Amino acid sequence: MTIFHRPIQYFAITVFALVSLPGYSEHLHDAIVTEESTQNAAVRSQQKIDGLSDKTRRMLEQYRIASHQTENLLIYNQHLNDLLTAQEQEQVSLAQQLKDIETTQREIVPLILRMLDSLDKFIALDLPFLPEERNQRIAKLKAMIVRADVTNAEKFRRILEAYQIENDYGNTIEAYRADLNSGDVISSVDFLRLGRVALYYQRFDGSETGFWDKENNQWQVLSTDYHSAIRNGLRIARKEIAPDLLTLPIPAAEAGQ
Repeated sequence: MTIFHRPIQYFAITVFALVSLPGYSEHLHDAIVTEESTQNAAVRSQQKIDGLSDKTRRMLEQYRIASHQTENLLIYNQHLNDLLTAQEQEQVSLAQQLKDIETTQREIVPLILRMLDSLDKFIALDLPFLPEERNQRIAKLKAMIVRADVTNAEKFRRILEAYQIENDYGNTIEAYRADLNSGDVISSVDFLRLGRVALYYQRFDGSETGFWDKENNQWQVLSTDYHSAIRNGLRIARKEIAPDLLTLPIPAAEAGQ
């Protein structure tokens, strides 16, 4: 009895295993399919996430670029506003300058004429040194004043230049040769100018020495005591000898008017 029992039991187990195997395989297949579906869904989700991430990065990059461009545009716009403000201020300044120029043009001409007239009168009342040169300068200025092709600025500059030349005469000594008009006699002599303080003359042979008498508005002959001093003064002015102390008659200073 024992001998037959064991084979029967083994057969039953085998049959049960064979009967149960198809159902298990079906469940296993379903599990595999489900797993594959899950994995595919996970892959698609990840791909979608990756796609969204790339899109987000692109959008972020575009936003940064747009933000940078906007910032640059704002800065440039502010710069243009500053330029516009500066141009408006410059326009106002130029308009004011044009008005000032018109006013200056109206005022400069009378000023030039007054300056020239004053210079002419001043030379006429001054010591009579270099009369031809100084009178020619005044004549040229008068001719220039009425020329339309010379600007007022150039006229004013030339007038100031003449004033500067006259001013320099007061700070220098000079020796030169020119004609002396003494009564009806015209003769060439040496002149010695000491600034605008005194003007002397001496004949070439040293026979006569004189000075300009401002009070009487005429030439006066000096005594022979001053011949040597005037001769040395001429040599000093020509830089032929070193400067030295000279004893010369000086006209008294006029009282201020």
